[in-house]
Amino acid sequence: MDGHRMITRRTGDGVRLRARSGRDVTAALGDLALAGHHLPAGTVLDGEAVITTEDGQISFEAAQARAASSPTRAHRLAAQRPAHHIAFDALRLSSEDVRPRPYNERRAALLSLLAELPTNTPIQAVSATTDRDTTLTWYNTLHNKHGVEGIVAKRTASPYRAGRTGGWQKVRHAETVDVDVIGCTGPKTRPRTLAVRLPNGRTALTQTLSAPLAAQIAQVLVTARPAKQGHADTGETYTRIPSGLAVVEILAGTTRRAVVTPLRLR
Repeated sequence: MDGHRMITRRTGDGVRLRARSGRDVTAALGDLALAGHHLPAGTVLDGEAVITTEDGQISFEAAQARAASSPTRAHRLAAQRPAHHIAFDALRLSSEDVRPRPYNERRAALLSLLAELPTNTPIQAVSATTDRDTTLTWYNTLHNKHGVEGIVAKRTASPYRAGRTGGWQKVRHAETVDVDVIGCTGPKTRPRTLAVRLPNGRTALTQTLSAPLAAQIAQVLVTARPAKQGHADTGETYTRIPSGLAVVEILAGTTRRAVVTPLRLR
């Protein structure tokens, strides 16, 4: 999907929605919180808030705008373009911790739970299949038709574990692009992130470099003369280096989110 990741928690007296960062987004996604009142108390779901445009495309920008809105503005946006809650997984069902159970059991329990909700509920289970041909069809068609950024492959016997684990893998629709390195954060001998100039002219910091990539880029950075501090478009500071000294390949599909994923030194 391409929405705003969140955890939905149905308590005994209400519903709480929390973003992956831990921030409470209940007021911003009030339409989904209201729908969550139909869940049994003690239910905890992992999923995304998804908003589509008039042409049926999933809009990450719209989901982020909603999550960052004031309650008044969020209410107005919800009336114009309601959100959907795409449930990926179940963590608790009626106060039972189901995370240790295999995914295929959690999936079956999730479907059973959602089948009891009103027919017009915006809470839906993510599409899933064990058929290879169906998977390939989804991967090859849903990106252009609805803006789905990729597919996630999960082991059916795996328990639920937060974060990146060996139990699942995301396969994105992503192209790469080469960008000019114009600075770094951290010491040049062990850079933490890179400052890059994107194709649209924006200056951004990359995600944290892997140890092998940092070591490789450090060999180039240490040859640069001392320079002044620069500022990314989002305000972070970095140490400048001369333009043209290094070029890195990044995932082009991540730049729209102000998240730049470096892959390799060119």
